[in-house]
Amino acid sequence: MCYNASTMAEPESGKTASSASELQAQARRQKWILAAIIFAVILFLALIALAVFALLQPASPTSTIRDIFIIFMAFESLIIGAALVVLIVQFASLLNLLQNEVRPILQATNETVNNLRGTTEFLSENLVEPVMKLNSSLAGLRKFFDLLGMHRK
Repeated sequence: MCYNASTMAEPESGKTASSASELQAQARRQKWILAAIIFAVILFLALIALAVFALLQPASPTSTIRDIFIIFMAFESLIIGAALVVLIVQFASLLNLLQNEVRPILQATNETVNNLRGTTEFLSENLVEPVMKLNSSLAGLRKFFDLLGMHRK
């Protein structure tokens, strides 16, 4: 069989191109997530600064601002609660993945390793050892004939 270098390089380049595009897409997603987090932090700090500025005004109705701040904190609590629910669902999904997919793969791998171990022991006992004994016997016989002067040329 004759293999051409260009035909062997095509599958590898296809794999690297798809993995490179996946890495670029993942990098883009991470940049968007980071931008969203930075935007949320800046918005939160701006709202706190605005609330502090409004509370320091001499003629401001403090009770109204206090009520708005309480509503804002309740909204933030709802967002944190939703994030916790998503976190719990993701954790349950991870546990499900570990129990139903990774564990069977590990068990199958363990069975394969045990099967391979048994096969190597069988081959060692039934093939390698007899061949080694035969070779050592033939080497001894050859040495015996060499001592007797019967050279094979």
